[in-house]
Amino acid sequence: MHFRSLLSLAALTATSFAKTHNFDWNITWVTANPDGLQPRPVIGINNEWPLPLLNFTKGDRVVANVYNGLGNESTSVHFHGFFQNGTTEMDGPPGLVQCNIPPGETMLYNFTIDQSGTYWYHSHTKGQYPDGWRQALVIHDENDPYIGKYDHEYVITLSDWYHDQMPKLLKEFISVENPTGAEPVPKSALMNETQNLTVAVEPGKTYLFRLANIGAFASQYFWIEDHEMQIVEVDGVWTEPATAERIYIASAQRYSFLVTMKNETDKNYAMVGSMDTDLFDTLPDTLNYNVTGWLVYDDSANKPAPADVADFDYFDDYTLVPYDRVEALPDADMTITFDLTMDNLGDGANYAFFNGISYVAPKVPVLYSVMSTGSAASNATIYGTDTHAYVLKKDDIVDIVLNNDDTGKHPFHLHGHAFQVLWRSGDNEGHYNPDNVTFASTPVRRDTLIVSPMGNFVVRFKADNPGVWFFHCHIEWHMDAGLAAVMVEAPMYLQENLDIPQNHYDVCAAAGTPTQGNAAGNTEDYFDLSGENKAVAPLPAGFTARGIVALVFSCVAAFVGLASIVWYGLAPIQGGRVVM
Repeated sequence: MHFRSLLSLAALTATSFAKTHNFDWNITWVTANPDGLQPRPVIGINNEWPLPLLNFTKGDRVVANVYNGLGNESTSVHFHGFFQNGTTEMDGPPGLVQCNIPPGETMLYNFTIDQSGTYWYHSHTKGQYPDGWRQALVIHDENDPYIGKYDHEYVITLSDWYHDQMPKLLKEFISVENPTGAEPVPKSALMNETQNLTVAVEPGKTYLFRLANIGAFASQYFWIEDHEMQIVEVDGVWTEPATAERIYIASAQRYSFLVTMKNETDKNYAMVGSMDTDLFDTLPDTLNYNVTGWLVYDDSANKPAPADVADFDYFDDYTLVPYDRVEALPDADMTITFDLTMDNLGDGANYAFFNGISYVAPKVPVLYSVMSTGSAASNATIYGTDTHAYVLKKDDIVDIVLNNDDTGKHPFHLHGHAFQVLWRSGDNEGHYNPDNVTFASTPVRRDTLIVSPMGNFVVRFKADNPGVWFFHCHIEWHMDAGLAAVMVEAPMYLQENLDIPQNHYDVCAAAGTPTQGNAAGNTEDYFDLSGENKAVAPLPAGFTARGIVALVFSCVAAFVGLASIVWYGLAPIQGGRVVM
């Protein structure tokens, strides 16, 4: 398929006045077959999939009426990377700032955009966006630093694709029969939700490519053969130009880069997304972990096979420098340390933990608890034992130190902020040790960062955006297994300055979700959490997950054996033998 230019430079510079974008979205099931291997139901908008690529300008207003026409699932929408400054109630995660939208109900999202760059939008309802509820979006600004440096721009998404729907896969993933927590391996890699993508280019012109990983699990390597990429943006933050042969882009991350075309038109060039198979527990023989598109100079010329991922040099995004060269914020007023582990609980399934807590959504969405509990809202206890909430004071400088005790890579996303990346270790360097670290002086800012296997990082941000914000792993399997915490930022300010729309309360009523009181819905004693939602109890002392699996299968085998004996004993006897 051909991919057309997103916007011409002329249209870009001409758009200088704010606009209101009115959307009426019916979230529906659609049948699609993006990898050509198996048709399956996907989640579309207004009976179409892939979803529409959205284009905004800084200062625009978005008014989206989102109707849930799925029939059998609740839903939501999160505009990933949007700060939602002053509109935290529009951020999207159910259990955090809103209730799930049940089938047959409509929620209104209404906010103004005050940033620019490359973003995406997706469902934040458990396990849903890998079923297709995802797409990129772009916000332009006539004051962006690279305006005039390119002729056209393209948006390219990378993603992983599963043939089974997420409810089935999640049930199999969080299960006693999967005690190691092995994540389901995708069936295919996609580029712009398809394969064999072609991008028409003209010799000598410079293009801005906006790249977004909208997948559920796999990080991907990306390269364009025989063309140099000049990185100029990460996660909505413009950077000084940095040359890269190959980009490593995790789930939820975005990059923009400039590419100047060759003057010759006799060849076409492979453009490749290659899934990081280090993340996979198994490598099925049927898995093609590459997806290849092409820069097409001549439509009649051959489209060559790609080279190997190892042929291209590694680029370290930690070395990027923001274009505005903002220096590191002052020393932190508050430091939050997370130790990441993966372990089993009493049901034998594998879960994800920060500091021994596996996130569970409260009965009352956190924002609604903030708004209804008076002065108690400043005490993190009321938000629940396993909600893992931290209360931040307005304008405090906050450090998050993350120690990864797992052997896998994890991309972490903070809602409501872009953080400064002060430090990131390499593989197998253990827990953060301030005595062995020198912070970056002009650190790159972004909203999603990878922590190395058995490594650590330190990020810093200013709590200048009152709201309720997630900090979570953006591997969907790990988010759903509990790898999340909650930042409750300036709760007293929110009580005085925020009004949640009546429509949102109406959606909660339709969903049967309470909107008053603490995490347990207690409106009389905010510190009484009786009946709150809790994680599965730990394994009994002396038990292991593998032991439970063995016990379950031994019991099943014993039952089958006993049934066979009974069946044999009840069979009729003819001529001295049992008739079966």
